Amino acid sequence: MIKVGISSCLMGQKVRFDGGHKASLFCQQELSKYVQFQPLCPEVGIGLSVPRPSIRLEQHDEKGVRAFIPKTETDVTEQLQGFANQHQDKFTQLSGYVLCAKSPSCGMERVRVYKPGEKHNEKNGVGIFTQRLMELQPNLPIEEDGRLNDPFLRENFILRVFIYADWQGLTRPLTKKALLDFHTRHKLLLLAHNQPLYRQIGHELAQTHQITERFENEYISRVMEALSKPASRKNHTNVMQHVQGYFKNYLSEVEKEELAELILQYRKGIEPLSSPLTLLKHYQKIYPNDYLASQSYFNPYPQQLKLRYGL
Repeated sequence: MIKVGISSCLMGQKVRFDGGHKASLFCQQELSKYVQFQPLCPEVGIGLSVPRPSIRLEQHDEKGVRAFIPKTETDVTEQLQGFANQHQDKFTQLSGYVLCAKSPSCGMERVRVYKPGEKHNEKNGVGIFTQRLMELQPNLPIEEDGRLNDPFLRENFILRVFIYADWQGLTRPLTKKALLDFHTRHKLLLLAHNQPLYRQIGHELAQTHQITERFENEYISRVMEALSKPASRKNHTNVMQHVQGYFKNYLSEVEKEELAELILQYRKGIEPLSSPLTLLKHYQKIYPNDYLASQSYFNPYPQQLKLRYGL
């Protein structure tokens, strides 16, 4: 099963500084059916108690951003970084990571950074553990629990997790054929997210004769970059209109008009993405096409998650 890291408090474990938790119902009740969560709490992991004095990020001119416990004037920056280093091998087995928002150890963005000895702060920091995690695993899909309440960000994160897991599952050492097969089955998905980058990646792959470790790393880095933002309605529309062309010799004029209108209604925001996709998948069953059947675009993750109903 796909493994996903997660802040322990999001799984309901009472490990926060105040002795509480921040359980994520989506992760606990929905996503846990399809991934195996690997909980970690870096603050408890470095030996801090529950409950405990709070940590905050402080901007020190000569040392940069540090993690301090104001009550005891203790700097725990190196300890949090070291905890991430200790789990580097475990991180390579993960296909994604869900982090606790605003945390000085786990926050992904907009964490409060204070001036030493002052209450003034700016929301421009990254948790110390998370910063090191991103340095160790720059291609790993990560997201914060709060941002998962946004249907577009939620869908995009889960999509990246499953595509990254597919990548990790490829047999090593990679052959050019295996890489071309991977690239081909994710073609429509990549086109929906970033057409220029997809074509650039494809050109570089076509020109490559030997798949080196460097090329492999650069390739997946580009793929994850292309998928890093939710696909636009315009791009989804272009992809579905392209798919529509595969059925032009099979559909009646009425059926063609119905499909074209449904795609246009999605483009205008009247219908969700699931509506035209459902009809396209219906026609695929009636008029099978091997190429379309291989495309991850139609089912990039379990349909039971219902992620495209809100898009």
